[in-house]
Amino acid sequence: MDRRTFLKGTAATLIAGSALVRPAAAKGGPEVAVAEGRDYAAITRRAVNALGGMQAFVGKGDVVVVKPNMGWDRGPEFAANTHPLVVRALVEECLAAGARRVKVFDHTCNDPRRCYRNSGIELALKGLKGVEVKQIEPERFRKVALNGQFLKEWELYDEALSANVFINVPIAKHHGLSRLTLGLKNIMGVMGGNRGYTHRNLDIAMADVNAYLKSHLTVIDATRILTTHGPQGGSLADVRILNTVIASRDIVAADAYASTLFGLKPADIPVIAAAAKRGLGEMDLKRIQVLKA
Repeated sequence: MDRRTFLKGTAATLIAGSALVRPAAAKGGPEVAVAEGRDYAAITRRAVNALGGMQAFVGKGDVVVVKPNMGWDRGPEFAANTHPLVVRALVEECLAAGARRVKVFDHTCNDPRRCYRNSGIELALKGLKGVEVKQIEPERFRKVALNGQFLKEWELYDEALSANVFINVPIAKHHGLSRLTLGLKNIMGVMGGNRGYTHRNLDIAMADVNAYLKSHLTVIDATRILTTHGPQGGSLADVRILNTVIASRDIVAADAYASTLFGLKPADIPVIAAAAKRGLGEMDLKRIQVLKA
């Protein structure tokens, strides 16, 4: 199957998904919208609409950053990067809500030209007016005072800092160091410098950065998830098709819910626990209101 064909269809037939154990919905607390289906653009819109629609986040004339994970030289079917159809749907919703410009970028781990192209995201957004898909420009990183518990200062990408709205769009997948990488971990894509240094105390470092640069909306792509050999993957045997998109204003709540897709509890993921302890969001599933979109 070539990449253009994949972008027009769905990966649902690649691998059969298995039944999920869902936490019960709670009244009150942060809302987490969950939409399921094989039309990835449609379920992305449904998840956002359950939270009031993109107009609840984006106003006329806003500059919006949509920050997917496209850090790896992998095709969409390998679940290493955010699905391009999820990204396109969000970008289109931002434009429809009145955004003046939508910027899409990631500080990639593999060669950026190959990552942008082979992830399918660059192609999916081609031709959309008002949309900028541009590789990271190193000179645009600027050192900021985080005053964190581990990171006192760090270089962050200026275009993420200056945007009116920051939308965090990770893929849900396994990670060899942090166990899972979701919204909180996806913030590494706006970090410069020696990012390997954060591995000395990764959970606290991610809390430090997320405390400084807050996501207005987190949309987790769980259309297909990488269950092992993350974050890069490379084998379809490691992919499960779930046809699911999760959205929330609360990045910790979104990550907490997404952890259950892997048969884990939020407390099993140190990055989630550290962020919740810092007061960045809610990780207690009993306190989260799950909206079936």
